[in-house]
Amino acid sequence: MHFTERIFSSLKEKNIDTGFVTLHVGAGTFKPVKSETMKGHEMHAEWIDVSNFFIRQLIKNISNGIFCVGTTSVRTVESLYWMGVKTMLYPNASIEELEVQQWEVYEDDLFKNPFSAEEALHSLLNFLHDKKIVRLFTKTKIIIAPGYQFKIVQGLITNFHQPKSTLLLLVAAMAGEKWKVIYEYALNNNFRFLSYGDGCLIFNNHGN
Repeated sequence: MHFTERIFSSLKEKNIDTGFVTLHVGAGTFKPVKSETMKGHEMHAEWIDVSNFFIRQLIKNISNGIFCVGTTSVRTVESLYWMGVKTMLYPNASIEELEVQQWEVYEDDLFKNPFSAEEALHSLLNFLHDKKIVRLFTKTKIIIAPGYQFKIVQGLITNFHQPKSTLLLLVAAMAGEKWKVIYEYALNNNFRFLSYGDGCLIFNNHGN
């Protein structure tokens, strides 16, 4: 909602490429974390719809920096990396087996292989090509929280989120400890929170 036609035109004049994904966001996106620890929170599944053209755009622009608009876009783009890793590890996997589960990228030793973003995305593209699929429609349950190492996304444009939300966990994973400074500044300066509120640009402080 922050992006007007004028802003899109300005981005184009600066040779900044833009790509689009479809996210089928449900109520689970806004489900608060009520458990005492993150481990006790059940992450919702989110349906994603991504074209092969978009994946090629990601590969083309990796070296320029990938910035996502919205936390759900971050979940989608990062999930594409892990789906690509799965196609490298399990070439005969089904589309359903590409689905990213909540904790597997943290806990499964198979996913600790140091594949580059380009390798993973190229593998995913080849997998889809072999199956004659031009759009990837699948689910992800990945939870991005402090400790997560971003594989593709280098920055995030998003609103200010409510406490005890998985959205704020993702922001904290992206910004590191600076998320507290960012939110304290927003509170002290009467920034508007939630979906129709003010936006901010957060850089990945941990590098890719």
